[in-house]
Amino acid sequence: MALEREIRSGKLRFGTRLQSENELGERFHVSRATVRKSLEALVEKGLIKTKMGIGSFVTFDGQALDSALGWTRALSMRRGDVETRVLRIEIVEDADLARSLEQTITRFVAVDRLRVLAGDGKVLSIERSRVPFLPELAEAPLKGLTGGSLQATLREAGLVPDHGEEQAAVEFLSAEDAEAMGAKPGAPVLRTIRIVRDDQGRVIEHVVSLLDPRCFALRLEF
Repeated sequence: MALEREIRSGKLRFGTRLQSENELGERFHVSRATVRKSLEALVEKGLIKTKMGIGSFVTFDGQALDSALGWTRALSMRRGDVETRVLRIEIVEDADLARSLEQTITRFVAVDRLRVLAGDGKVLSIERSRVPFLPELAEAPLKGLTGGSLQATLREAGLVPDHGEEQAAVEFLSAEDAEAMGAKPGAPVLRTIRIVRDDQGRVIEHVVSLLDPRCFALRLEF
């Protein structure tokens, strides 16, 4: 399908409003019924979203969000310049988290950040990372992140990600998180929990992210 190729290639970027059904029919020389079925197929694939009486909009821009790049770089590639605002870096005690991760270390380096679109200040996500404490990370609260990147900081400390797991669910914003994201309390967000491990299976990062559902989606292939 030509329209699908244009979306997946990035020619039609995120947020682009598609032509009307009549215009698409004229462009591709097909009936309006055929256009409608094609649009429904694109909706099912998560490539567009249709709003009754308004039109269809691209919800995928042809670039998968590759977290291996680091979220700031991956988001920048997809949506333009993205700023990372560090809310805090400190050493914390969290026995409950240690228990859930089945590890004996109860001290963590806590790194809380916002991802914000440069220019309009739109908050894309809140991320709360917890890294099991190691002596190599003791100065992180004073020195800050290496190059502004948590992944670079971990690698510098010899913590190299190898594999992990992630889960996602819908959550409703607390008053505190809503204020941080510039949203209304109780607004729905996509909440993900990611556990990153090294090649020996040891946890090197636990991160909880609250993602604006207008900018993120869960996509599965089978």
